[in-house]
Amino acid sequence: MELKAGARLKSVACETQVIVVRAPQGDVEVTCGGAVMVPVDADAAGAALDPSAADGTQLGKRYADEDLGLELLCTKAGKGSLQVNGVVIGLKQAKALPASD
Repeated sequence: MELKAGARLKSVACETQVIVVRAPQGDVEVTCGGAVMVPVDADAAGAALDPSAADGTQLGKRYADEDLGLELLCTKAGKGSLQVNGVVIGLKQAKALPASD
């Protein structure tokens, strides 16, 4: 699926919902809990949560893959973990503030 900034996605395996903050060029497969995420307004049948992809998401946290150019903001936490093209994406690290002398 080709993502666009501002797109809202939900998991069909758990309660997780995200907003795309930064989208890569081309098609990518975003999954949560082992199932492909769908647009929030889409009707989708529930899927079973994959135990190997059940590390959970945290409300208000950003998940990013810098190499790919993807950044997601979690708007609703859930039990599934986020993956892009089969690779787990982790929390985005905060930028270090400059030291004041």
